[in-house]
Amino acid sequence: MLSKIKSEIELVSRHLEVIRVVVEHQPIGIMRLSEILGLPYHRVRYSLRILEQEGYIHASPAGAVATPLAADLLSSLDDEVDELIELLQAIRKNNSRNV
Repeated sequence: MLSKIKSEIELVSRHLEVIRVVVEHQPIGIMRLSEILGLPYHRVRYSLRILEQEGYIHASPAGAVATPLAADLLSSLDDEVDELIELLQAIRKNNSRNV
């Protein structure tokens, strides 16, 4: 039941790493991203496509460039992760009571 959530978290984590590298090295191409991240080309390309669809990056002739949405996401990331941790801790707490 939770394996799907785990795989989604891993995918989001990869997307976030791609955003971070784009912000640091923009404009940047897929091959360079793949090299920096140590990920296969096809995974980087998939992440870039998702991030572009969501408006976090856009393509330029020189490579991927971050949008203002990417900066907003990264600046609020800690708070959003804290909220998720609180939800998971509540699940754990409720489960402990019922065991």
